[in-house]
Amino acid sequence: MLKAKIALALGALALAVPAIALGNPEATPNEGQGHEGSPPPKAKAYGKYCQGESKKHVAGENGTAFSRCVNTMSHAANHENQSPREACKGKSKKHVKGEKGTEFSRCVTAVAKLRHDEHQKEQEEKAQEEATV
Repeated sequence: MLKAKIALALGALALAVPAIALGNPEATPNEGQGHEGSPPPKAKAYGKYCQGESKKHVAGENGTAFSRCVNTMSHAANHENQSPREACKGKSKKHVKGEKGTEFSRCVTAVAKLRHDEHQKEQEEKAQEEATV
C-alpha cells in the first residue's frame, strides 16, 4: 500500500514539474531543462530511420547499434554526394541469426530512405515557394 502511494505521488510530481516550468513566462526556452523541451531548431530525427536497431550495448563495440546508425544517418545527411553504399562502407556484411538482413544492408536501406525523404522535402519546399510567389 505504501509503495502504491509513493508511486502515485511520484507520478503526480512528474506531471506537475513540467506544468510549473511552463507557467514561468520569463524563463528562456530549454533553459536548465537538459533533454526536455523542444529540440533545437536544426535538430533532425535520424532515429526514425534506425528504429529496428538494438539499443543494447555490446562489450567491445563503440556505442549501440542504434547510436551507430544515428551517427551514420547524420553523416550521410551532411555528405549529400555520398551514395548509400559509400556512407555504410564500414558496416558488417555478416548475417546474424534472427536479424533481418545485415548491418550493411539495413544501413543502405536507411540512407536511401533518408535521401528519398530529403528529396521529397525539397520538392515540397520548392512547391510552397512557387505558390507564394
